[in-house]
Amino acid sequence: MTNADSPAPRTVVPIEPSLLIAEAFDQAQVTELRHSVTSCARVAGLRGQRLDDFVLAVNELITNAVRHGGGRGWLRLWHRAGELVCEVADHGRGISAHQLSDRNRPAPDTAGGWGLWLARELSDTMVVDTGDGGTTVQITAALGLPEQIRRQPAE
Repeated sequence: MTNADSPAPRTVVPIEPSLLIAEAFDQAQVTELRHSVTSCARVAGLRGQRLDDFVLAVNELITNAVRHGGGRGWLRLWHRAGELVCEVADHGRGISAHQLSDRNRPAPDTAGGWGLWLARELSDTMVVDTGDGGTTVQITAALGLPEQIRRQPAE
């Protein structure tokens, strides 16, 4: 190649340009991580009750990872095509089929069992992949929609 030759076009492929957070955590980082999620979600466009709901859903997932998933977990937060996505993973023993299929609101006097229910209720979508090697839960919240957005009905 000489100086007179045109350089070959370069393709630049960004590595997850929309990734906002990718962090491992344990109990000591839960509060700090929740604050980071709040800041990133606000910058991404969530406001008011939608922001509060999404952050509470994420908090329930990270708390579940610490309590039931081996004491630690991994969180990734990113945005894609008009929505904010959060994924929380752990290496616990998994979630029983009964717990996953139960879509009923826990009884008011129940001390536990609220985490997944709240995360499902407070996010637009929730997908759970679980087994003996751990659990990954992914939730989403649509960006740029009015406060009165109607969530998808629970399955």
